This record gives sequence, structure tokens and C-alpha cells, in this order.
Amino acid sequence: MAVQSECDSVTKEVKEVLQHHDKPLNVGMVKESADQHTIPLKIAITGESGSGKSTFVNAFRGINDDDEGAAPTDCVETTEKGTPYPHPEYPSVTLWDLPGIGTTKFPADEYMKLIEFEKFDFFIIISDTRFRENDVKLAQEIQKMEKKFYFVRSKIDNDLRSEERSQREFNAENTISQIRENCVQGLATQGIESPRVFLVSSFQLHQYDFSLLYETLERELPELKRKALLLATPSINLEIITKKKQAFQVSLY
Repeated sequence: MAVQSECDSVTKEVKEVLQHHDKPLNVGMVKESADQHTIPLKIAITGESGSGKSTFVNAFRGINDDDEGAAPTDCVETTEKGTPYPHPEYPSVTLWDLPGIGTTKFPADEYMKLIEFEKFDFFIIISDTRFRENDVKLAQEIQKMEKKFYFVRSKIDNDLRSEERSQREFNAENTISQIRENCVQGLATQGIESPRVFLVSSFQLHQYDFSLLYETLERELPELKRKALLLATPSINLEIITKKKQAFQVSLY
């Protein structure tokens, strides 16, 4: 009920933002204007099979796991180079579902060549438990190639439900802090300096760290890529919605 209440609140705010405008927004004009911006943005999503990569790819693109064009979430990885999933409304933005390095027989440096790392703007490394040696090796190789990478700890909602069932005095904030600290310490121990870890639920993007992940990506992307990211990012809060509205206004007027 709490999640539904938050979603209803966001929906109400969206309507208010769109209604309080000095000129009527022509939806067709907005879409046509947005489509003129075709700067490519290629996002690499990697992690072991079962980590929640495909669900994250779908959630980021604003579609459900059973929608047409969704990344399949119930199959064994069969490709070594990954699969591209264009955004349904902004096809210049593509999320690539890459095989986890542990599912290939290649060391990290050869894996990077195999997936043609140079074509990606940044990498998101996903795990639904602790980050393992393969994740660290991949991150270190990405760093050598002077590419950006971000750690996403997925399925955080599952962890909270599990902890709530097992603890008499459950505290969600304390549990989240502990999971985050465990991830950061584990990565630091394995040689990652000042690791950045974002806790995400692909079914509840408006909660936890997805907004922070977006803000970080926006800040660190080249300026020309930021609008592509903005338009493709799910409208999960009023800040993102307002930024999209402002971007449309600049294009229209």
C-alpha cells in the first residue's frame, strides 16, 4: 500500500506539472522535437546470470518483463557479445545485456575486446549478492580502458523482505546501510578504490538509489549525451519530470 501511495503521489505531481504551463503542449510536436535528437547513448549492463540484469534493462526502458521487445528474464545466456535493447521511444539509447564474465572462458582483458568495449559510454555492473572476484576484475579492466563504471546491487526489495521476516526489531534504514557498507567494504578489500554502489529494486525504481544513480550518470556524462539519458530515464520523480519538461520547452521554443 505504501508503494502504491507513493506512485499515486508522483502521478498527481506529473499532472500538475503538465497542466501548469503557459502554452498548451502539443504532444505530437514534443515527440517530433525529441526524435530530432539522435545522439547515440550505449549503456553496457553486465553481471552474472540471475543477477537481475534483464529486469533492470527492461525497467530502465520503462517496459515490463512480459512486454514485446523486453529482454528475456528466464533464459540461459547463449551469446558471448551480448544483446542490444533499444529504448522503445528513443531508439538512439541502447542498453546492452552483456554476458557475465564468469559465463565466458576469457580473462577480463580478452572479455573487453570480445564485447567491443570502446563502443559503450559506460558500464553498469550488477549483482544481487556481494560483488565477486570476476566483478572486480572487470571493473579494473574497465578502469584501465578509461571508461566509467558503476556498481548496482539489485533486488534490494527482496533483501528487505527477507530481513523483515527474520528480525524481531526490523529497521529498513539500518538494513540498507548495512548492505551498502558490506558491498563497499567488500569491493575496497578486493582493490577497488572508493567504490560507488547503488542499491536498486527494478520493480520499485522510485525507491532506494535509482535517482542517485541517474544524478551520478547525468553529472559524469559528456554534455551532448545528457539529454539522451534524460529522455530515456523513467519518469520516477518530479525532478526528472520537470527536467524533461524543460528540455522539451527548449526544443519547442
